Amino acid sequence: MFVRTQSGMEVDLHASPHLIKGSGYRLFVSVLCLLVMLTVVVSVSIGSVSIPLNEVWVVMGANVSAPLTGSALAPGIAPTTNQIVWDFRMPRTLLGLVVGASLAVAGVVMQAVVRNPLADPYILGTVSGASVGAVAVITLGIFAATPSAVTTSAFIGAMGSLLLVFLLGQRRGIFSPGRLILAGVAISYLLSAITSYIQLQANPNELRAVLYWLLGSVAGAEWIDLGAASAVVVTLTLLLVLQARPLNALLMGEESAYALGVDVNRFRLLLLGAASLLTASVVAVSGGVGFVGLMIPHMVRMLVGPDHRRVLLTSALVGGIFLMWVDIFARIVIRPAEMPLGIITGVIGAPFFIYIMSRSGNTGGGS
Repeated sequence: MFVRTQSGMEVDLHASPHLIKGSGYRLFVSVLCLLVMLTVVVSVSIGSVSIPLNEVWVVMGANVSAPLTGSALAPGIAPTTNQIVWDFRMPRTLLGLVVGASLAVAGVVMQAVVRNPLADPYILGTVSGASVGAVAVITLGIFAATPSAVTTSAFIGAMGSLLLVFLLGQRRGIFSPGRLILAGVAISYLLSAITSYIQLQANPNELRAVLYWLLGSVAGAEWIDLGAASAVVVTLTLLLVLQARPLNALLMGEESAYALGVDVNRFRLLLLGAASLLTASVVAVSGGVGFVGLMIPHMVRMLVGPDHRRVLLTSALVGGIFLMWVDIFARIVIRPAEMPLGIITGVIGAPFFIYIMSRSGNTGGGS
């Protein structure tokens, strides 16, 4: 794909250094789709009780075809196995897929909007706002501390913090990436202080629950957790793919985007809203899982190049696969206990962050 700069020069995005080119991209996406299905099956089979892969396939087939056959019980499979596979592990696995995909896509958008390779979905204070809401529910008993109450309160907190950041980040109706980032940092520090204060009021049992939420986990996921998050991720990812051309124009700078007919301020606001909603919808159900939105977009660009028509979809698939495998590792590394996802992604992500920072040469934002 060619993008014409304001000076009239055409830049071929597909000519940028990357590994997979031409018709190989379609094959690569097909392989990723197969890896998604394989990872789902492997993830469902692994846990405190190991279930053979063939039984996982049978149970999945029986439940998917239940509306036609009238029965979700697979012949020859124990009811407890059916319950473990379909009611406990399948929602958890699919939630990991959705969370990873959402954070990766949000990371792509944030890095394009602020033109900074170190940007991630959390720079606008989403996690800090969600943390206040979730921790308040867990420790103060503002509502009955049920999973739905925690999720609802976390989502409200995330959207509330984003509203504050947007109000502070604009000046005379114009949104500046640098101003938004500074507002996000300030609000994040404030909300983190509030979260810490609330934690001081908690007892040891509540603190453990708070810690797991803050570090991120998909354990205990239920089918009800998937509905809204999945709808948001699928809908916004498809809409963003349709906006790939103006997204590509932003890569060339504001002047070039204006020359191509893009209303930069309005478009940037829409992109920030989409990235924020993507982030808030999954943070509310999984807690703060760091570095996914930072790492995956960079890895994908190394593979398929910077064209957002390819980067967005590929990032969703790679992000989902990555977080499902992180969740698998989290279950087995300290059996019988489980490790929060954020610890594992932090161990992987911190060195990657340093590598990207050294390559970028600075930490300044773009435009």
